[in-house]
Amino acid sequence: MTIRRATTADEAPLAKLWREFEGEVPEPAHRAEHGWEQAWQELAAFFESGLVLLAEGKDGPVGFAVAGFDGPQVCLLDVVYVRPHARRKGHARALIAEVSDWAKEQGASFMTLEVLTSNVDARAVYERLGFEEESQNLVIALDALDRRLARPELGRSFGSIHVQTDDVDAVVRSVRLYVPRLGHSAGSAVAQPRNGWVAVYDEMCDREPETLRRLAVEVSDRMGAVVLAIGIEHGVVVRYVLLERGLVLDEYASVPEYYGSLPPGDVIALGANPTVLARLTGADPTKVRDVARTASSPDELPPPPELLRLVAELIGIEGATYGYEASLKLPAIVSVAAEW
Repeated sequence: MTIRRATTADEAPLAKLWREFEGEVPEPAHRAEHGWEQAWQELAAFFESGLVLLAEGKDGPVGFAVAGFDGPQVCLLDVVYVRPHARRKGHARALIAEVSDWAKEQGASFMTLEVLTSNVDARAVYERLGFEEESQNLVIALDALDRRLARPELGRSFGSIHVQTDDVDAVVRSVRLYVPRLGHSAGSAVAQPRNGWVAVYDEMCDREPETLRRLAVEVSDRMGAVVLAIGIEHGVVVRYVLLERGLVLDEYASVPEYYGSLPPGDVIALGANPTVLARLTGADPTKVRDVARTASSPDELPPPPELLRLVAELIGIEGATYGYEASLKLPAIVSVAAEW
């Protein structure tokens, strides 16, 4: 593989690589979509005062990188992409090394980047290279924010993570590795296997549903396992996310538009998928739609604790109807926080 500085004459291969990158790592729904024409216009600034690299193999381009500056001493690594068939061969590392050399020549002392939480592979590469989390970008729909501001009395959230394994030690190791990265020193606990699942409870995850899902992604990716994050959000919405090898395969929210209006396709996507649920958990597909129901209002469904119990029983999960504090009363619970 060779790496060279790209020019405006490389628009065709860069366009192809960019479209592959966008298809593999799509922008979040709340960000405006833009096509190659706009992206090409944005690249113009990097051609002028930054760096655009093209990595080429025997069969043509295999990756690219774009970098600029975020202040006089900070290099901004805007994009690094390597085609799937060329990964795990050191190409991403080589592109980043070229950017680093260029940045130092320009007087930079630091490198920064942004990466989507969902881009597990890229985050793993950056973590191995020593990048550290500096900040988090948070987002909420304005109509959802208005509802929160108008309803400070919203109930509590709680949830749990269930790993399809009997290997408690492996789950403990995964939790011990990732929980400190969530930015707290509160309690975490792992229960003994029940029905082929090992449950994880965490104090911060009880308070922050998004953190619960984030931890589930990390555990599933590290263990290559089927993982279910399930709970009640703000005392109202019963929700689960079903993952395998770190990828979300099914997601359910009892009131899909509780936090704000969604496109019709997204509303449908938040209904439980009988086929996926049956394949990964053994749930009876004929009962999924009857039990894991969705509605436009919580009043149209059973009370959240009851609905959560029914969904957990459908999947064959025990211990999903309570959070961290209640888990401490279980026999043979493993405290993870004490071993950090």
